[in-house]
Amino acid sequence: MRYIQSNAEQSVRDMLKHLVARRGSQNRLEVAATDFMDDGSELRLKLSVDGVQGTAKFDFTGTDPEMYGNSNAPRAITSSAIIYCLRCLVNAEIPLNQGCLNPIEIIVPENTFLNPSAKAAVVGGNVLTSQRITDVVLKAFEACAASQGCMNNLTFGDGQFGYYETIAGGAGAGPTWHGKSGVHTHMTNTRITDPEVLEQRYPVLLRQFRLREGSGGEGAFRGGDGVVREIEFLKDNVTIGILSERRAFQPYGMAGGANGARGKNTIIMPDGRQINFGGKNSITVTEAGTRVRILTPGGGGYGSPS
Repeated sequence: MRYIQSNAEQSVRDMLKHLVARRGSQNRLEVAATDFMDDGSELRLKLSVDGVQGTAKFDFTGTDPEMYGNSNAPRAITSSAIIYCLRCLVNAEIPLNQGCLNPIEIIVPENTFLNPSAKAAVVGGNVLTSQRITDVVLKAFEACAASQGCMNNLTFGDGQFGYYETIAGGAGAGPTWHGKSGVHTHMTNTRITDPEVLEQRYPVLLRQFRLREGSGGEGAFRGGDGVVREIEFLKDNVTIGILSERRAFQPYGMAGGANGARGKNTIIMPDGRQINFGGKNSITVTEAGTRVRILTPGGGGYGSPS
């Protein structure tokens, strides 16, 4: 195990040295990146890389205070997102392990939404804020455009049944590849229920489940498209909940590529009236025939379209 960890550590050090050689000057690289949660909370990262030692410091000083809502992320989530990004950037076949973090220093100030107090609500930190940390780290490394950055957590049910799913979206493009469409990215790793099983076991009809054409950002390499998922409820008094991001801020493009389209959640009443459901909400629909339509974000494009 010591050998496996030592090998992972050396692989990360080599990657960091190569990064500085490619982008830095005088054996050192210092870059900054920022991104936003949909409520406007800002996530700030200053990345300092030593090209001689192959070490890096991730400093999140300046990140906004903890939120009133539930998107606060315990410090361990930041560490997990960083080790995930490092493993993605290492061009070697290594098992994911703690050795990847040996040459890394992580600074996360207390009472920010990345290191909140014990009284903070944190359920959204694991499924949403983790994605934004990943976005800002990959942005600092200029590795690729942003993916959908969201798990699109949808729940519905009543006193007799309950259902929960995460919904795919578009992946960001990179220097040599187009983003994939209709896939889970980064922290999303669950499979969705087959339409036949969903309709057999729950009082619903799946009206649409298709790619959301044109939602990926344009570029020399195009971002992947999100999806459209529309479910009709065949029962009265069903409670629907949504926990999602990238409904206000678009997934960023990179190197001249266009941003991906932001997501959108809509309730469609039986009489055809449409209501913007918002990014984080819960509602009890009183009439059968009500639908929920989820448009998931697309990925950003990479490089100028021209």
